[in-house]
Amino acid sequence: MPYLIQFFFFNFSSPSSVAPAEPATTADAQSVDDPPSARFTWTIDNFSRLNTKKFYSDVFVVGGYKWRILIFPKGNNVDHLSMYLDVADSGTLPYGWSRYAQFSLTVVNQIHQKGSVRKETQHQFNARESDWGFTSFMPLGELYDPGRGYLVNDTCIVEADVAVRKIMDYWSHDSKKETGYVGLKNQGATCYMNSLLQTLYHIPYFRKAVYHMPTTENDMPSGSIPLALQSLFYKLQYSDTSVATKELTKSFGWDTYDSFMQHDVQELNRVLSEKLEDKMKGTVVEGTIQQLFEGHHMNYIECINVDYKSTRKESFYDLQLDVKGCRDVYASFDKYVEVESLEGDNKYHAEQHGLQVRCVWETSS
Repeated sequence: MPYLIQFFFFNFSSPSSVAPAEPATTADAQSVDDPPSARFTWTIDNFSRLNTKKFYSDVFVVGGYKWRILIFPKGNNVDHLSMYLDVADSGTLPYGWSRYAQFSLTVVNQIHQKGSVRKETQHQFNARESDWGFTSFMPLGELYDPGRGYLVNDTCIVEADVAVRKIMDYWSHDSKKETGYVGLKNQGATCYMNSLLQTLYHIPYFRKAVYHMPTTENDMPSGSIPLALQSLFYKLQYSDTSVATKELTKSFGWDTYDSFMQHDVQELNRVLSEKLEDKMKGTVVEGTIQQLFEGHHMNYIECINVDYKSTRKESFYDLQLDVKGCRDVYASFDKYVEVESLEGDNKYHAEQHGLQVRCVWETSS
């Protein structure tokens, strides 16, 4: 069996800013040290008599940041309760500020706890989007129905669970320092190609074989697949920043249009393997592709109504496995080698017996 078998299958909204109103609240802080996540509970009395369009909770602190809940008791131009998480001090924060949070908002059912309405989301808050949440949180008809349990003695209880997360600054992230590796730049729509190239790069014997492919001093990377691949692998190994793939795609004969067109990764793998196999002929690395990637499977066919059996050995460089309905890759393999009945339009022509209605076909790798 080969060294490696490759498988290729290959309504949120933000309301406008408003001035705060006088709220009535209680807070349930989890820790004195401002933990990165906490729950805030807001008890709103005389809810049905609120005559303001927008209503803010008291300020609460999570992760060192000030937050508050904003509700529209009669809906934000909809027939639903509208509710948002708001950055309480957005008007005084420095230019360019941002913070990221995962949060949920809940209207508590005070009769049946399981009937509480809870919705969750995440958002990177900034000066332009300092509040985020749900314009259509729940129908007003359900909220104001006294028998539903959301308003008891005209009191509504709202909860906010907020988890503040660190914002990753991808521009300053040092992949080499953090992981020891650098990636490939996306040339347009080349993520499928980058995945294939990095898979091949991480096979040490393949990388070594590529380095041993002969080139000449007159070769240019843009016109030589071996030299372009050698250059790309070298940069992946020793560069401190992500690596471009333009020289390699030029050696394929691609233009800008090809870089922005999605290609089939299995077809690309086969074409690249064929070209490398051809370039390796007559060199010290001849046969490397076959040694690394070639596998074999045996097809068995047995007819039920006549005495006929057939076996055929076939080679492959990659396999197409079903994903749908398979819990893992082992289930995909089981499905690949399961027995199949050749019936109906899929009859099998058995030597000296003609078309046979009932035959079974089995593959064994």
